[in-house]
Amino acid sequence: MESLLHCILVLVLLIASSLLSSPPLVAAKLSTSYYARSCPRAEQIVSDVVTTKQIASPTTGAGALRLFFHDCFSGGCDASVLISSNHFNRAERDADINLSLPGDGFDVVVRAKSALELACPGVVSCSDVLTLATRDLVSMVGGPFYPVRLGRKDSFTSRASSALHNLPTANMSMSQIINIFTSKRFSIREMVALTGAHTVGFSHCKEFASSIYKRHNRFDRSLNPQYAHALQKACKNYLRDPTIATFNDVMTPGKFDNFYYKNLLRGIGLLATDRALVADPRTRRFVKHYASNQTAFFEDFARAMQKLSMYGVKTGRKGEVRRRCDAFNNLST
Repeated sequence: MESLLHCILVLVLLIASSLLSSPPLVAAKLSTSYYARSCPRAEQIVSDVVTTKQIASPTTGAGALRLFFHDCFSGGCDASVLISSNHFNRAERDADINLSLPGDGFDVVVRAKSALELACPGVVSCSDVLTLATRDLVSMVGGPFYPVRLGRKDSFTSRASSALHNLPTANMSMSQIINIFTSKRFSIREMVALTGAHTVGFSHCKEFASSIYKRHNRFDRSLNPQYAHALQKACKNYLRDPTIATFNDVMTPGKFDNFYYKNLLRGIGLLATDRALVADPRTRRFVKHYASNQTAFFEDFARAMQKLSMYGVKTGRKGEVRRRCDAFNNLST
């Protein structure tokens, strides 16, 4: 009897392990060829739009990348961050942490969606548009190109409160940030790889002012002194003009490469959370690895982005294909 119970327990554990390690059922509903028949030129249309937009506005790539991350981490990749607020609801995009999301990110999605609606009305979801646009823009600025599964539906809800506790902030400890990622089943390695997105884009001075204007005008000691003085000069009027910002990667600000990690090892990390990646032994080894091996960074980033693109995806009746990305269908008629 005892032997039988032991066998049953082992069998249960094996089945449980198999279920946990297998991909979610929702992944089976998505495909790289999802629009092959319904909108065969979908990917090309998105690519054409984002190329034009990136050439006209070189910050578009970084803007879309940040927008994509904020959307996916707040309840899943479902375009909920694109919804506009109204008198009855404060939408996700108006959460305090999302107020600084670059307008170019929103604009490129709207442009791509408009072009798709002309070619294939009501077929391609806004969440798929954001996923494709982000992938193409990462590649355009020098990053890796990776295949993405398509077939996501857009969310029926968007609330500012969903961003609370779901997104890392500049004043969090490394343990808090790691907890956010691991709660969504991302490893520390994947977290460090995804943070490499900071190799493009910019941050507003208010996000790191406490590091460069600390106690009697003394800056954070983890900062390179020359870099800290340069930041003080660049941000000296930030209280009067909160839009003042500096590049995350001062060395190659418009190129997706591994200089972000190289900079961190030299004390040239803009945000306190960037510099914490070097200080914390749990993350430092990955920073050093990516700093010395760009190929490894690109491979890990691509895999992590593919995984992120599948997080919290809605399919079937759990979502819709919006006609407009900033409004639910029942409100856009």
